[in-house]
Amino acid sequence: MLPSLTQARAPLTREVSAVNEFGESLTVSIPAERALTVYVDKRELVTLMTLGAQPELLVLGFLRNQRLVQSVQEVESITVDWEVGAAAVKTRQGISDIEARTAKRVVTTGCGQGSVFGDLMAEVDTLVLPAATLSQAQLYGIVNAIRLQESTYKSAGSVHGCALFSGEQMLLFVEDVGRHNAIDTIAGWMWLQDAATMNGGDKVFYTTGRLTSEMVIKSAQMGVPIVVSRSGITQMGQEVAQRLGLCTIGRATNKRFLCYSAAERLRLQPELAGARYRI
Repeated sequence: MLPSLTQARAPLTREVSAVNEFGESLTVSIPAERALTVYVDKRELVTLMTLGAQPELLVLGFLRNQRLVQSVQEVESITVDWEVGAAAVKTRQGISDIEARTAKRVVTTGCGQGSVFGDLMAEVDTLVLPAATLSQAQLYGIVNAIRLQESTYKSAGSVHGCALFSGEQMLLFVEDVGRHNAIDTIAGWMWLQDAATMNGGDKVFYTTGRLTSEMVIKSAQMGVPIVVSRSGITQMGQEVAQRLGLCTIGRATNKRFLCYSAAERLRLQPELAGARYRI
């Protein structure tokens, strides 16, 4: 049984006054940012800074990616109330040892989310990714789809975007003040879909942010074996990806890219790249 969720979408931008380089006063849009304190069975868990686009999915995905719940059926309801800035999660049978499981915090490189619970590497070796490949033509299709996507970033800047693809088809696009929030929202959405059709094995995850170890691990936890970013990758991100056999593709803009790990998953078509040039 799927959880009951409110639909507490908040305005994504607000208008403010600014002064430009000519000394002119003008009205511009900036991304909203609001605090959302998560309570699980009346116990305060964490405060997330978010745009508030899909807060219920964000909370569900956060619980999933922090490994606090093992299935969506464990969650009875998620109720978001922006008047008090709170998300109340009710589980069906509680979360065993929640105090011990949330006691250890690891400071992350993420924006919009300052820490995660537990040992980031604790379950890496238990993750097994399915066989999957991506063609260079499909990669270019993904990059182009992101380029054409209408977004808060285009109108207001200062946010990260993440998307889930099946081949070149965009299934979901999410923006938030931090890339961790965006990927957690996608994880929550995936859990609510039909399990028979929504597995990560044939999916590609895209992010505008850098590929850190946390982003690689979260993608692997979602069962997604290929990750694309317009940014680069960190050393630990690359090492974890190699350990998992997860394909990481970074610096992906126009027809340029760098594949940092599991290149065997990428079906190269160099003729599509055009004339050779120096980077």
